[in-house]
Amino acid sequence: MSLQYDEILKRIVGDVVLSDNVGLALRSWREKLNVKQVELAKHLGISPAVLSDYESGRRSSPGTTFVKKYVKSLVDIDQKGNKILGKLDVPLSETAILAIGEYKQSIGAKQIVQALDAEVLSGEELLNQQIHGYTVLDSIKTILTMSGLDFIKIFGFNSERVLVFTKVGLGRSPIVAVRVSQVKPRMVVLHGPKQVDPLAVEISKKDNIILCITRLQSENQVIANLQRF
Repeated sequence: MSLQYDEILKRIVGDVVLSDNVGLALRSWREKLNVKQVELAKHLGISPAVLSDYESGRRSSPGTTFVKKYVKSLVDIDQKGNKILGKLDVPLSETAILAIGEYKQSIGAKQIVQALDAEVLSGEELLNQQIHGYTVLDSIKTILTMSGLDFIKIFGFNSERVLVFTKVGLGRSPIVAVRVSQVKPRMVVLHGPKQVDPLAVEISKKDNIILCITRLQSENQVIANLQRF
């Protein structure tokens, strides 16, 4: 899949997940891409009746995993036939994202802590959890320039990842941004602060997020250490 299609796919997932009516948003994108319900149901391996129930809201709102599978199927079908996606104007802000990647094999959260020379502020009991990817963000640009739809794409296709926010003051703004997002990362690392707002720590505890401060000096070192796995 090309970078263009990959980015559009993430944008669509974000649009659906953050919508007030997930089923309606799914159906809207299917119709926009001119994909028949029967064709999509076959691609998903479910009956058209079940798909119709999801889109109409007769079934409980599908989870993020189903949404991603649904949207990926739409993209796959479009690539093979209609090619409508390539004609859509879906602007994306890249300025806040300094680095993003997925691990071929999951990495223990404790290994991330060690690699980043990090101090754990909350979630120490969760360090046995597995991390599947990383995203390094300029915290100021993230807060000032990224919309809700842009924010969702920092998760790639897996929320079991570490988000590293650079240029952090006291850590409240990044954690609040994570708090209001419907998708939560497994781990958040703050780069820059000498101390962290207690509210940020409390929020991370409530959301079962591992929160850390990294002692590494530069953003480049943070990125390099995350990419070495």
